[in-house]
Amino acid sequence: MKKDTATLNWIEYYFGHCWMTGWQSIRGSFRIWSDLMTGNYKDYALMWYDDPYEECVDWFWQSLGDDDTLPKEFLEHLLEMCDRIDRGEDELIPFEDVDQLFEDLHNDEDT
Repeated sequence: MKKDTATLNWIEYYFGHCWMTGWQSIRGSFRIWSDLMTGNYKDYALMWYDDPYEECVDWFWQSLGDDDTLPKEFLEHLLEMCDRIDRGEDELIPFEDVDQLFEDLHNDEDT
């Protein structure tokens, strides 16, 4: 059954978004920590001059400060936008058209 309004109740927000986002952040941090502990950090170096160990340590400390939790109002706004598109009130612009607009804009700047 589809809801008529695009709102989240507090249970959906806390358990569906906050709780799950928190566990995903913990999982990511634990994965990086396990790479550090097992010496599996060769893939963390992106450039030839990067030290893989230092990059892994940096990723680990950065991951501890991650907070991907979004505000309830923002999520409701996204849900409302999706509902308006589903109802046909808003129109989607195909990517090819957007890409062409940027290409035209770039060509105008060159002349």
